[in-house]
Amino acid sequence: MWWKTNKWKVLLPAAAVLLLAAAFWLGGSSDPKPTAPAQTGLSSAVPAQTPAPVLKAAPSPAPSPKAPKSTKAPASPTPAASPAPEASFTPEPEEPTPPPIPDNEPDRYLTDPVPEGRPEPVEPEETEISDETHTCTLSISCETILNNREALDPDKAELVPEDGWILRPVTATFYQGESVFNVLQRTCKQQGIHMEFESTVMYHSAYIEGIHNLYQFDCGDLSGWMYSVNGWFPNYGCSRYQLQEGDVICWEYTCDLGADIGKTAE
Repeated sequence: MWWKTNKWKVLLPAAAVLLLAAAFWLGGSSDPKPTAPAQTGLSSAVPAQTPAPVLKAAPSPAPSPKAPKSTKAPASPTPAASPAPEASFTPEPEEPTPPPIPDNEPDRYLTDPVPEGRPEPVEPEETEISDETHTCTLSISCETILNNREALDPDKAELVPEDGWILRPVTATFYQGESVFNVLQRTCKQQGIHMEFESTVMYHSAYIEGIHNLYQFDCGDLSGWMYSVNGWFPNYGCSRYQLQEGDVICWEYTCDLGADIGKTAE
């Protein structure tokens, strides 16, 4: 009902709009389009060139302010610490060997050269003593005092035996490697005879000071004890004389540095 009553009100304005649109379209298309001039020798289609973009130079960074130069002297380099030396084993130094001694010179213990054919002295610390046993003969005498009583210390007169024997010759046993001193010391102890000695560094031997309480200088300035082996008076201490089987040892008191008991220069 509404449409029948109002259809013309709708259709007439719509028709007017269509007519105006057609007139506008027709009027715009009636003008001729300009024709581009023909180009000889060129392709009909030339692509348009896009202008290269202009690159702007990036602004340089502002220079940073320079730090003021230091007037302080540069620190000297610290020297590297030297590595600690490694511990090394140092061998103990060997004891120097004493130089050889000429045949005509005293040895390091002031021993005069030993006469040819006589036994050489030995050093006690270098000697080995074994269990092998031997025998020797030992005697102790002060007979020379009987002829020099006027020089004897009066306090010692009663110590001198009438025949001069303190120990008559006896057979003594010793071990291989022992010395005259070893036998004298052991025998005196066994026989109950007093004996006193001193170890002397200079002569590297025991020095017999007294036997039977008779000492050096008891019967004059040249008196004292001396020993002989097989009739020879060694020119070195009794600790350095190494015994052999069958040796005959005599300890004698002298009042004249051995001249009164048969000691002679060789």
